Amino acid sequence: MSEFRKHKGRAVVMAQDNISTDQIIPSREMKRVSKIGLGDGLFANLRYIDAAKGGRTPDPDFVLNQRDGESASVLVAGANFGCGSSREHAVWALKEFGFRVIAAESFGTIFFNNCAANGVLPVVLTPEEVSALMETVLAGSHVKADLEAQRLMAGDLDFSFTLPPAQREMLLKGLSAIDVTLADKPLIDLFVAQDQKLRGWLYKTERPSNG
Repeated sequence: MSEFRKHKGRAVVMAQDNISTDQIIPSREMKRVSKIGLGDGLFANLRYIDAAKGGRTPDPDFVLNQRDGESASVLVAGANFGCGSSREHAVWALKEFGFRVIAAESFGTIFFNNCAANGVLPVVLTPEEVSALMETVLAGSHVKADLEAQRLMAGDLDFSFTLPPAQREMLLKGLSAIDVTLADKPLIDLFVAQDQKLRGWLYKTERPSNG
């Protein structure tokens, strides 16, 4: 996974609260054996008029089908974005579409952690800051995110935000959850070696004979 330090991009607004992971990517859009292609199913029920029948006819009123939406890499949303199920596919779909930053009043906890683990920066702002950011974005301003300084900028706006140390390190260093675990491999190996001495029977792999 690539490191995340700074990003500047076109932004779109989805002002609704409580946008769930099922809205971000419906379950029928998850029938793939890899992450590739999930961006096509992003917000499918809102993005396509005939999505329920498996169609891909764009709804011209939906923000991602409009000129600015097609190249957007920053999403500004209301409260509790990414609530609902724990499906990581929601973040995979957002990232494959091109989103690198999501700013909202609050996030579903699992979704927030999935963002950090997959190279997408989740930024929590106050309701007043989100409202001001939405107005600035709708007026045509791009958004700049600086994770090192923990600042989000657009037009004349300049907001500070805080990311928990673990999630910040994952993004800055481009680490997955597995990478974070493997950073402690020497300690893990030491524990296993000591545990084998104490409870060696747990580590036996011989299969019982049929005779």
